[in-house]
Amino acid sequence: MSENVDISGNPTKYVWFTTLYNARAYYPILAVLFLDLGLTLDQYVLLNLVWALTIFFFEVPSGALADTLGRKTLLVAAAVLMILEMGCLLFAPKDGGWILIGLCIINRLLSGLSEAAASGADEALAYDSLPDGEKDDLWDEVLSKAMRYRAIAFVIAMIIGGLMYDSSILNRFLPENLQIPLTLAHRLPIALVLLQGIACLAITLSMVEPRRVHDVSFWKACKRAIKLTMKTAKWVFSNPKTRVFVIVGLAIDSVIRNFATITSSYYRLIELPEWSFGFIGAAVGLGGIIVPTIASWLNRRFSPLANFGIIASAGLIGLSGLVPANSYWCLIPSMMLMMTMSFLGFTMSRSLNREAESSKRATVLSVKGLAFNLGYGAFSLGFSGLLASLPEGTSGAALTKALFWQVPFYAILTFSLLLWGKWLLKRTTVET
Repeated sequence: MSENVDISGNPTKYVWFTTLYNARAYYPILAVLFLDLGLTLDQYVLLNLVWALTIFFFEVPSGALADTLGRKTLLVAAAVLMILEMGCLLFAPKDGGWILIGLCIINRLLSGLSEAAASGADEALAYDSLPDGEKDDLWDEVLSKAMRYRAIAFVIAMIIGGLMYDSSILNRFLPENLQIPLTLAHRLPIALVLLQGIACLAITLSMVEPRRVHDVSFWKACKRAIKLTMKTAKWVFSNPKTRVFVIVGLAIDSVIRNFATITSSYYRLIELPEWSFGFIGAAVGLGGIIVPTIASWLNRRFSPLANFGIIASAGLIGLSGLVPANSYWCLIPSMMLMMTMSFLGFTMSRSLNREAESSKRATVLSVKGLAFNLGYGAFSLGFSGLLASLPEGTSGAALTKALFWQVPFYAILTFSLLLWGKWLLKRTTVET
């Protein structure tokens, strides 16, 4: 590939890709979508473990391949896999027994592969397309723009997804002979995300590699990828700053993200109507519009570890507020947790991109993704086991008790790691 290629459009295409890739219309009803297909809540949580394990095995190799074969190649693959994963859910039979479980497992595998392919490669391609000497300042602008676009898209996707899923709402606006059955309505958000996947494929195909990618065989690229993976992982966990950022970040993320995947079940627990799920997600999206501004200001004013402390504290308040699960007021801590995840994502991206060299940036970001998803998978396994072990089984009472027990676990884990991180960084500063 010629060195004199126009890469100036990549950051804008990254913004559109990450917006369409992440703002999915089935998110407000994600848990109940699988439950209404015929799965139990603990089965659904275990499916998320399958998703996390898939990323565990492919996250870092995919990032390393992005640094060897090319970031664009991995992004195109992520879009294709997104289309295939939506196809599995679109045609999964309701109460289909092992066929249903098999298709759901394939969906989680494809979703994990897609996430692994996109993670790191998208940000690395956009970051390296920025002019030298201006990357740090311009990246803050690109990242803020991407987060705002995603927030706006979430508002639209959440409202549409929630309304699509509730056939009683749709049928109010349709004539008698065009009434939509419930089973069809439950597939409409999936069909919309399938169209988003097709749009993502078109966007990634139009991207341009920001640097020359040498032609190598697949196996030679894999060998390079494994070597780069091991070298980069060693660097991430031997560098005191990146080690603290990743370990503290994954502790916070694992607990909050587990709740994010079961929010629709929680909304049913506090007896919210299904059509409202999308509006709640939209409200979270609107709140997310201001998160980049706040996160950027806090990150410029305080150290990364101080920001992690703020994030951990906000997470503890939010998780504690979920426990009563007895009124609509419980929506406030739920929404707070979703915005906390955005704050965490901004802080992690900003901190790691400043530490990583260009040649291994995608791999560093993938190491972070690997660690986060390993932590999330481990917590999902524990949470599923806790649900299954409770006398109430998979009822709402079991979910309430499980939410209660995760609060002290989260508090002890995160604040112990923050103290460790402060000690390690202080010791490192003294030694240097």
